[in-house]
Amino acid sequence: MSQAADIPEFARHLVNLVSPRLGGEALASSDDFFAPKERLLQDSEPVFIADKFDEHGKWMDGWESRRRRGGGHDHVVVRLGTRGIVRGVDIDTRHFTGNYPPQASLEAADGGFDTPVDKLHWRELLGPSDLGPDSHHYCAVADAEPVSHLRLNIFPDGGVARLRVYGEPLPDWSRTDPGQALELSAIANGGRIAGFNDAHYGDPWVILIPGRGINMGDGWETRRRREPGHDWILVRLGAPGVIERVEVDTAHFKGNYPDRCSIQAALVGNTTDQALAARAGEWPELMAPVKLAMDHQHFFEAQELSDLGAVDCVRLNIFPDGGISRFRVYGRPQL
Repeated sequence: MSQAADIPEFARHLVNLVSPRLGGEALASSDDFFAPKERLLQDSEPVFIADKFDEHGKWMDGWESRRRRGGGHDHVVVRLGTRGIVRGVDIDTRHFTGNYPPQASLEAADGGFDTPVDKLHWRELLGPSDLGPDSHHYCAVADAEPVSHLRLNIFPDGGVARLRVYGEPLPDWSRTDPGQALELSAIANGGRIAGFNDAHYGDPWVILIPGRGINMGDGWETRRRREPGHDWILVRLGAPGVIERVEVDTAHFKGNYPDRCSIQAALVGNTTDQALAARAGEWPELMAPVKLAMDHQHFFEAQELSDLGAVDCVRLNIFPDGGISRFRVYGRPQL
């Protein structure tokens, strides 16, 4: 089991592109006799229930094929919830001990949403890599080509609890009206988390997904701050834009919502996330500190925001700490 310090940077804040919350889906598998392929992508952490069995045998929280007797290997094909550049993966075998696959590899394809599986053209994304029992397996990916589908190969058979695919979404601006105000922070439009000072609870990237939070775990929450200062999270927008509206939603956060929030913004262009985090505290204010309320959607219109021109990155500051469910930044893209 990985400790927080062992989690690589790509898994700390990049988007899980195969999350069902984004529309990620397991499309096909060579075999899923013991545990269905759909469990492989679940956002929940895998669990083990010692005395749970079904008609095929031991119930396992993941995807598991039967024992192969005729050679070959098993695979599962998944469609990403949003097309993007893959920066790393986690092939997670937690709770699979005597039934994990010794090796796995990944192939990638870039096709349309409705492209049949047998029409996809595959390339190697990650060569055969050793796996162990009951563990996360984080693997960086050095491939800058777009990906819409992945094929996870396991050698020769066995079970994988979860597959996480971390990367940067690629929006399709050709489908949008150039004069329309859009949610520039949305993952589907290329928005992503670029950094934060703390994320003790929840998954930071989910503040950019559609809909309202389903519970207090569905958002970004920091630990209780016992020292001076405040917490923050950094969001790269999918395109530069003049910001016209902002939403900060504290759904389900009641005894732990932030007292206040403010927003800073800048046009930074092509620079690293590390460089952004180091400079963001110096950016001008898009919105001065305002009071927040528990379990509430807060909307801030153009007249409440400073005119900074086009920006492509924002920093949400919360005072002093706490949790938010969703954060949305609307503007007209300047492409």
